[in-house]
Amino acid sequence: MANGLTYREAGVDIDAGDALVEAIKPFAKRTMRPEVLAGIGGFGALCELPKKYKQPVLVSGTDGVGTKLKLAFQLHRHDTVGIDLVAMSANDVLVQGAEPLFFLDYFACGKLDARVATSVIKGIAEGCRQAGCALIGGETAEMPGMYPEGEYDLAGFCVGVAEKDKVIDGRAIVPGDVLVGLASSGVHSNGYSLVRRILGTDPVSSDIADALMEPTRIYARTVLKLMAAVQVKGLAHITGGGLPGNVPRMLPKGTRAVIRKNSWPRPEIFKWLQENGNVADDEMFRVFNCGIGMVVALAPEQAKMAAMMLKREGELAYEIGAIEAFDGPEPDAVVVEAQPRRARRARKACAPCCGLRSRIFFA
Repeated sequence: MANGLTYREAGVDIDAGDALVEAIKPFAKRTMRPEVLAGIGGFGALCELPKKYKQPVLVSGTDGVGTKLKLAFQLHRHDTVGIDLVAMSANDVLVQGAEPLFFLDYFACGKLDARVATSVIKGIAEGCRQAGCALIGGETAEMPGMYPEGEYDLAGFCVGVAEKDKVIDGRAIVPGDVLVGLASSGVHSNGYSLVRRILGTDPVSSDIADALMEPTRIYARTVLKLMAAVQVKGLAHITGGGLPGNVPRMLPKGTRAVIRKNSWPRPEIFKWLQENGNVADDEMFRVFNCGIGMVVALAPEQAKMAAMMLKREGELAYEIGAIEAFDGPEPDAVVVEAQPRRARRARKACAPCCGLRSRIFFA
């Protein structure tokens, strides 16, 4: 039947999908690591373990971008959500002490728009470059009727590798250890259902749009170097649940984290969201990262070395709290007001674990 019904007429363009694969190969190639044996194009991607590991342990993580995508559709901005996608999984793998090794993506839409898809996947490749992992494969699914016109969904899967005796699980954390917070790049990729509720139907100013679409910071390169310089006892990626919901995930039983809310400058976008949405302080900390994207637990005597290392790597870092004994059934984290400031001068930005571009008082 030479003139029979075709797949294209049913809504799926195989040729367009093949063209997209060819278009993204150069971007994926730039993320390659020496361990990659076969990348994009095959039924499966092959990657051997780095030879520097004696007892390698694979660490995996998967995530999406969430309803931040709805804002991307509204603003017609597709070039950074791919970075968000990589960040959400790569940062999760990192907190176990693992080096991100490779990444796979899943891009699904109702009708493939090659320009939009290419922009998204270029962002994924950029995220992989920042994380130091290889983009070695993925899936592009064109499914007519599944998604509204102009919309798509994203998911990702990251595999990392760690030395077995250097896996970070928080068991070494003890009362008296300090918490160092690494600054976020903004809202990252959590809380956007509340963000969109606050925005309502009014047009979004360019400044607010820029702040809300700023991609999630990827901490892999900095934190891996920090781990080589000092004993990192625990790490927490601050995603949905904020500081109170994520910091306890790294704590051993019998401890809690006390976090001083005034020990770092809160970015303006959070102030804008709180004021325009009339959101209570406790809810802000429970939903958003509020300016801290990663928390590191360290012995106090290693704080100075950590501060020097982080500053050298260009991170904004703040001593935001400490670990104390706690007799509750599960580890906990509380965000408290800073104690009254004593009559003394502020420590300057070169002080251990303080804000690197601001003057921070410690309680």
